Amino acid sequence: MLSTWMPRLAAHIPRTFRSLRNYNYRLYWIGLLISLVGTWMQTVAQGWLVLDLTGSPLSLGTVTALQFLPVLVLSLPAGVLVDRVPKRRLIAFTQSAAMLQALALGLLVVTGQVQLWHVYLLALLLGCTTAFDNPARQAFVSELVAREDLPNAVGLNSTLFNGARIVGPALGGLVIATFGIGICFLGNAVSFLAVLAGLLLMRPEELRPARSVSRGRLLGQIADGLRFARHTRAVLLPMILMAVIGTFGYNFTVVLPLLARYALDTDALGFGALTSAMGLGSLIGALAVASLQRTSLRLILLAAAAFSALELAVAVSGSYPLTTLLLVVLGLASIFFSTGVNTTLQLHTPEHLRGRVMSLFTLLFLGSTPLGGLVTGALADRLGIQATLATEALLCGLAVLAVTWIARSEPRLAASEACAAGAKTTSLTERSERSLSVAAGSSGAPVVARDAAPR
Repeated sequence: MLSTWMPRLAAHIPRTFRSLRNYNYRLYWIGLLISLVGTWMQTVAQGWLVLDLTGSPLSLGTVTALQFLPVLVLSLPAGVLVDRVPKRRLIAFTQSAAMLQALALGLLVVTGQVQLWHVYLLALLLGCTTAFDNPARQAFVSELVAREDLPNAVGLNSTLFNGARIVGPALGGLVIATFGIGICFLGNAVSFLAVLAGLLLMRPEELRPARSVSRGRLLGQIADGLRFARHTRAVLLPMILMAVIGTFGYNFTVVLPLLARYALDTDALGFGALTSAMGLGSLIGALAVASLQRTSLRLILLAAAAFSALELAVAVSGSYPLTTLLLVVLGLASIFFSTGVNTTLQLHTPEHLRGRVMSLFTLLFLGSTPLGGLVTGALADRLGIQATLATEALLCGLAVLAVTWIARSEPRLAASEACAAGAKTTSLTERSERSLSVAAGSSGAPVVARDAAPR
């Protein structure tokens, strides 16, 4: 058995990492990996800092809401900007701004001057940066690699995000316990230098810049992106699922600290281990997705259903070892879902609209957090974190059932299955309807090639 399994594994490894042969993408990937480790250290430190300052689940929900509120407000205008300006230059600017935010918060903590309003204000400023940074980074991937490597590159982006989610929280918990919270913020500030260096060292002649959108009415260009998403079912159905799961399922920056402190009675190290456990599952899922050549609505629906069921299991588990194990599997399901949605959107969107469509993805993936974070914090204050998490898991499950019913009840969609990567189309709508392998219950894996991020 081993003699047959090993050659298969060896054959999968080059396919899984093939985009790293590209010099520019390799620089980008390594720089982001280092930077994201620092970002996850800051995420752990920020949650623990708020609980140290207030001891209030609602305050933790509030800081999360403030951090993602600008994403809710600014994502759609940011998408227009991403389509108008060089993406590498925009990313360099946003990463520099995030570095200054981390440096300011770190200095406030280590000097003992930090107050809750400082955390609120700096979280809000970071949110403004994220609103422009996230869609720019998502859309920039298509300028780094050839179209046939896009599914793999998006999958590898997920591996670096989730690899950082394993190392960052564990390192953050260790740093908090050993040196204090402020060092996490300062370490994050230093980590941004890696991605800035990677952008600086790229070979511009090897980039594949998208055609810039001419300047026009901002609202009209936003409406173009929304109209495309509304009338393109290959984009619309994954977006509906992301809206619900993004709001009620992806609130881990609020949920995990509350689970650690109030349901599992553990410390900062235990909290970091919980976050790393979920990151481990996500990394496994991202590696699996990167080796795939296709995705489908059916795969997205199965991943979303598994995510909902596992989140419910985490809610009812009162055991630290069991919760840790469940978070590993939950992380795997979450990355199959989010990466599948990301990939489907990128492959079914023309390049001149990609910034706007990915900004809509960012809006639903991250911008829904202000509502979700506040709801989670407020319900946890009244019901407790376990009852709150169970309620949110049930809402996610209902969304999966609703989208499954829509997909099955649309004969045109159920009949459509084509290879998105190779399809040459004459109209956006025709391309999307031909490419979406949507039969939630059809036989055979549908074909749509691939995916980000997180939260």
